[in-house]
Amino acid sequence: MATDLSLDESNLPVPAPNLWQAVRPSSLGRGLLVGAVLAWFAILILVPSLALARQVFLGGLKPFLQAVARPEVQRAFGMSLGITALATVVNTVFGIGLALVLTRQRFWGRALVDGVVDLPFAISPIVAGLMLVVLYGPEGWLGRWLEPHGVRVVYAIPGMILATMFVTVPFVVRELVPVLRELGEEYEQAAHTLGAGRWRTFWRVTLPSIRWGVAYGVTLTVARSLGEFGAVLVVSGNVIGHTQTATLYIQEGVESFHTEGAYAASLVLAAISFILLVGMDFIRKHLEGGRENRP
Repeated sequence: MATDLSLDESNLPVPAPNLWQAVRPSSLGRGLLVGAVLAWFAILILVPSLALARQVFLGGLKPFLQAVARPEVQRAFGMSLGITALATVVNTVFGIGLALVLTRQRFWGRALVDGVVDLPFAISPIVAGLMLVVLYGPEGWLGRWLEPHGVRVVYAIPGMILATMFVTVPFVVRELVPVLRELGEEYEQAAHTLGAGRWRTFWRVTLPSIRWGVAYGVTLTVARSLGEFGAVLVVSGNVIGHTQTATLYIQEGVESFHTEGAYAASLVLAAISFILLVGMDFIRKHLEGGRENRP
């Protein structure tokens, strides 16, 4: 008996529809989505930034330069830059260490530490400042013992540094933890197998692999430190010429109706943060593009 080898198409499985084809929006829908997102971005970021720049340069460039050149503005920016430098160095060193501990070590309470790192994101900076006052203030747990020995933390520069460090703790850690987890431990273990010690492995293997995570964490730390207000306000006392940062100068200028200097300082801070973030992204893309084109 001859066997019928003809193909019965009715029994073939029906191919599943392309999910993207099913959910892809129409041209009109895409246009509305893009327009809504750009409008949201403009309302929250672009328009306020342009309004500040317009207000600063309303009288021309000369008033802006005169306002920035005032001695009190220079002192305030010097204070901000000094505190930012110290807080960034300390938080970068310990942030790298904490990220390595969270990803390379196993210990009881690791999940708790990993969650507490984000505490500065969750609480108000003013609350952070009050926590430092309770601890280091004249009647605080440690302050009552430190101040009689001439060690003043609150209402002085050490308290301002601690407050800035507190609010910027998560940035380096949160940039490095996912990078280290994706990197894994294979290369580090290979270096140990070849005889490299822990420090040599860190400098020659680990650090080069996480350098962009470190760079982004440092950039965010610097930008956040320069713009910190709430925690520093609580612990500084806002003494002009002594414990007044750039953000505190802006607040004092607005309240005393000396808005020229406040507007100028605000624009300078915004410009520094913008240049830091955009510049870092540009440098990374430029270097990675050059590396890909290298024969």
